[in-house]
Amino acid sequence: MLKLESTHISYGAIEAVKGVDLEVRSGEVVTIIGANGAGKSTLLKGIAGLEKVASGRVVIDGKDCTDVPAHKRVSVGVALSPEGRGVFPDQTVRDNLLLGAYTRGARDAGVEESLHGEFKRFPRLKEREHQYAGTLSGGEQQMLAMARALMSKPRLLLLDEPSLGLAPLIIADIFRAIRSLRESGLTILLVEQMAKQALAVADRAYVLETGRITAQGSGRELLNDPKVRAAYLGAH
Repeated sequence: MLKLESTHISYGAIEAVKGVDLEVRSGEVVTIIGANGAGKSTLLKGIAGLEKVASGRVVIDGKDCTDVPAHKRVSVGVALSPEGRGVFPDQTVRDNLLLGAYTRGARDAGVEESLHGEFKRFPRLKEREHQYAGTLSGGEQQMLAMARALMSKPRLLLLDEPSLGLAPLIIADIFRAIRSLRESGLTILLVEQMAKQALAVADRAYVLETGRITAQGSGRELLNDPKVRAAYLGAH
């Protein structure tokens, strides 16, 4: 579903992503863990087309999308739920979700069905359907960001720090939703600070350090790796 080949992304003279090779197979949940500033969010933005890839290739579902603009990558089947949620605060919950389905077109008869599906997945959003998104709690905004991304009916969902700043009960809800999406067969690339939970839900995982992949393996293998445990799981 996704293959990165020697991918480099820079901010001016600063190289944030340095020759990353990574793949995500159809139906997998793949997790990227790493410290703040490691380049994780930059990498997801590069995949989504929001940051320009300086060199290397981004191949999505067999198609070279390296130079495809972000709005067209949604049509290819990629959706990003960004770090910081990025909801439209002066739009209602319902309108935020409909904006997520923009590329499907106004005449797509399945949009209303998708709305009902997201309200079923996240019942709190149904309760706040006509409320402005800017008045939601942080956890509700995160649910909205995920649901909005899902409204485009992606084949590859990019989740950037979905648990950031949330209470434990809300984090449990978010990971419950991720497991449900995995069971439905959706392909997910997850960047997450809660390394233990992220590795537990992952088929495979990568460790990103200062823009480079330094370790990879199954979620279970990295959970049990002494170096990973010491650096990211608070265990020695």
